[in-house]
Amino acid sequence: MLLSSLWIWTTCLILGASAQSTQGILDLVQRRLPDHVNDFEFQLVTNGTGNITEPSNDNYIVSSTADGKILVAGNSLSALSSGLHRYLTDVVHVDIFWYIGSQLDVGPSTLPTLNSPITGSSIVPWRYHFNTVTFSYTAAFWKWEDWELELDWLALRGVNLPLAWVGQEKVLLDVFQEIGMTDDEIIPFFSGPAFQAWNRFGNIQGSWGGQLPIEWIDNQFELQKNVTKRMVELGMTPVLPCFTGFVPRTISRVLPNATIVNGSDWSGFPVEYTNVTFLEPVDPTFAVLQKSFISKQAESLGNITHIYTLDQYNENNPYSGDLDYLRNVSYNTWQSLKAADPEAIWMMQGWLFFSLSSFWTNDRIEAYLGGVENDSDMIVIDLFSETAPQWQRTNSYFGKPWLWCQLHDFGGNLGLYGQIMNVTINPIEALANSSSLIGFGLTMEGQEGNEIMYDLLLDQAWSESPIETATYFSNWVTRRYAGNGVVTNDLYTAWEMMRTTVYNNTNSTVQAVTKSIFELEPNITGMFRTGHHSTTITYSPNILIEAYTLMFNASKTNPDLWNNPAYQYDMVDVTRQVFSNSFDGIYRSLIAAYTSSNASNTTISSIGKNMTSLLTTLESVLLTNSAFSLSTWLSAARAASTNTTLESFYEYNARNQITLWGPDGEINDYASKSWGGLLSGYYVPRWQTFVDYLMDVPLASYNYTELNEKFLGFELNWQEQGVNGTVQQGSQVGSLQNILEGVGRWI
Repeated sequence: MLLSSLWIWTTCLILGASAQSTQGILDLVQRRLPDHVNDFEFQLVTNGTGNITEPSNDNYIVSSTADGKILVAGNSLSALSSGLHRYLTDVVHVDIFWYIGSQLDVGPSTLPTLNSPITGSSIVPWRYHFNTVTFSYTAAFWKWEDWELELDWLALRGVNLPLAWVGQEKVLLDVFQEIGMTDDEIIPFFSGPAFQAWNRFGNIQGSWGGQLPIEWIDNQFELQKNVTKRMVELGMTPVLPCFTGFVPRTISRVLPNATIVNGSDWSGFPVEYTNVTFLEPVDPTFAVLQKSFISKQAESLGNITHIYTLDQYNENNPYSGDLDYLRNVSYNTWQSLKAADPEAIWMMQGWLFFSLSSFWTNDRIEAYLGGVENDSDMIVIDLFSETAPQWQRTNSYFGKPWLWCQLHDFGGNLGLYGQIMNVTINPIEALANSSSLIGFGLTMEGQEGNEIMYDLLLDQAWSESPIETATYFSNWVTRRYAGNGVVTNDLYTAWEMMRTTVYNNTNSTVQAVTKSIFELEPNITGMFRTGHHSTTITYSPNILIEAYTLMFNASKTNPDLWNNPAYQYDMVDVTRQVFSNSFDGIYRSLIAAYTSSNASNTTISSIGKNMTSLLTTLESVLLTNSAFSLSTWLSAARAASTNTTLESFYEYNARNQITLWGPDGEINDYASKSWGGLLSGYYVPRWQTFVDYLMDVPLASYNYTELNEKFLGFELNWQEQGVNGTVQQGSQVGSLQNILEGVGRWI
């Protein structure tokens, strides 16, 4: 009966949807499967597709035609790409991955036909992707080629609601120029390329180390045109920026009577770079600037969306906690959006209700959200649903439509980590208990490793019951290592071990992806942390060593695995975590030796050499893969310009973000990375300084302030090392096997 109904459904072509074309999906096949572009047919059909305010779930059916082609029918372009992905992963066993690229073309030369149709239906209409800060932590220096891969990845995984922040400074520049501000008044307000997200959030203003050039502003907006055009071609609804209210302080010259307030201090930054000026939405000029922004943006990008991202109090307290004040702020903001675009929907992150929960009591949340009097005109992103959901305490955001999202990663940290139970069971329970839940999404701060955790939630959006993760991991491994013969049992066993341990954290004190303590400024205390900036692992290190051994031994059964980019990446990634875990033990022994009653410099020196030896060995492993190399990040930054001065500024920005994060280390080591080049050039010198200090200073005289001054001098100098354009290069990928053969003492 189900199949019969589906076949009836596939005969109903969309009425009035001639503007939609399947060409974008065909182009995806042409890019990624050029030899099979004639083997697929796509048919856009309808079963009562909804609209932007009342969207319907997506459906697809994949079958074989009489002449042996693969027919994918669906009620939206996103449904078509999801159906295509289902066929490629479940039948052909190939996929497209972060840091590895498309492996869709490693399948058989003749595509398998289907004996029976494959069907799929989403359980939520929206599948969301991106955190505002992902555009700085991961995509700050992306080129169009990077975005092409990203957008194909998103399309195949059914994402239909992506954030599109690239280049918004160009629109804001034009808006401020229109009211008579000069470039000299506007440009100093903008932050550097690696920090623009927090300027957009109103956390910081200005740029240290140099000024954002017009070249960057213009080039990024041209990139945004390509990004949003491709999003639309792939059936996605971009979420675009709008005017938030954050303005340069110099706006008072042209608007001397404007109602403005200064925001709160953020993360200890000096006033020069924070306390951002906010134009109150009750001021009539707010609506004027809003209309100008949205109209100018639409002129350049087209009328491609009605959903706008707008966050006014991300980690900043409002000027007042008065309920009427909060309600008036959101009401007038909402009215400005509706005046500029009558169909506008305001999307905001719900992170503020968690991060500043002492301020955001339920009555204040209700007042602020209540200013948007039509519930369907707002979407709230429950940013950290897997660990710190806010939808329950806010009664489903008091009726506003909302998205269940997995944050998972802070600052682009690289530890192996996941909460498979929370990501599968909790969203299904939320859907059953909240009538205003309209989508699932990914809101990682940095889009780095642990890709399987993100796949898992996006696939959960197509399953009415919690996904059975053992089978899911097994199938994922099959397509992960496709193209190099039979996947060995050792690989399946290794990933099953990681599934039940590394990716099955149930310790509520460890809330997100971990980072290694060797990435932190050394100290004799405070190195092991919990919370959502954790360095504490929740599984036995021996389990990961067993998994590593199994993965390495798989190449002895199938040596061709060394030619598989996914295997190369995973061997580096797992080795990185094994070494990170081992470093913890060495550090503990160092501190035990230093704090013992009979502390010996000989012992401290020996342990210190062991620490640096481990890091040096790990460096050689990391440098075999560009995904784990500092030079990849720095080279991308320098490639953003051909002007030597700007190249150096961009590199300074890139270096500063992953280390000091601020002119003087205001958020030091937050966005740290286990990258080759960063270990030898930054972390090892800090640890050597630490060991030398311990040998020179007895425990009774230990002074962290004194030690910190030593670190800061080195760290500030390291920021400037790119002025000559010297970027450390990695070794050849082919050497990974030989290097791993020789790391036995650490495994």
